[in-house]
Amino acid sequence: MGLRPAAQVRICENPVVVAAAADELGAGCQPLVCVGGQPSVAGWRLLELLAAGGAEFSYHDDFDWGGVRIARAVYHRVNWRPWWYDRRAYEVAVSAAHPLTPLAGLVGEPTATPWDPELATDMQRCNVRIEEELTLDALLQDLRS
Repeated sequence: MGLRPAAQVRICENPVVVAAAADELGAGCQPLVCVGGQPSVAGWRLLELLAAGGAEFSYHDDFDWGGVRIARAVYHRVNWRPWWYDRRAYEVAVSAAHPLTPLAGLVGEPTATPWDPELATDMQRCNVRIEEELTLDALLQDLRS
């Protein structure tokens, strides 16, 4: 039994996104793969099989340097378009964060974002970490449509 080709596959990093999509959207959810951090050998194989079947990918991760490093690894292995993971989405997420909710600063070495070079610049300027869960509403809305 082979994999059916999927025209559009969304990739996320955090299993919370998959759990929320399953709870809220069930079988109506668009194709979604969670890499759960740095992809495992099985995760890489699944992405490669989907790519060989003609899938196009959209990617989301945490807006922090670790998330950017994972995104770069996936980007270089299976080319993707940003899925709420560019400079504009970062700015929206930073602005939407409740003013009374303290957000952590970025830690680690800044990393280039080849899919949107201005993203890394904005992340350095704002110095705010945005976890993937904080963008969950936007991600679920896209998975619903």
